[in-house]
Amino acid sequence: MGFTNVESQVELIKEISGSDPYKCMKCGKCTASCPSYDEMDIKPHQFASYIIRGDIDELLESKAAFKCLACFACIERCPRDVQPGRLVDAARQLQERQRGGDYMQPEEVPELLAEDLPQQLLVSAFRRYRR
Repeated sequence: MGFTNVESQVELIKEISGSDPYKCMKCGKCTASCPSYDEMDIKPHQFASYIIRGDIDELLESKAAFKCLACFACIERCPRDVQPGRLVDAARQLQERQRGGDYMQPEEVPELLAEDLPQQLLVSAFRRYRR
């Protein structure tokens, strides 16, 4: 049995994120701890609902994924280990892939580095671009 486009997008988001949106109980603790929730049209706790319902087009058309600071405060606060920040990051990656974005090549990294660049940024970028 083959996947529909929506089903394959849902599976891709789950694969990229490594998260299970079905564990979300909509408590809102992730949104309450998000420093940029007021900038988001879809709140962190709503990402799981959009994925579960298969509203992937609406999710990918939103600006919410690019308002996320990737601080992962939402992951720390989630009592069910849903990891909403990883769902947001996966949606952002899917948006980039659909726009024709691609992975960063290793030879491109040195030209982007500066001496005063925080190491946490490098680790975050590596985590994001290795998928």
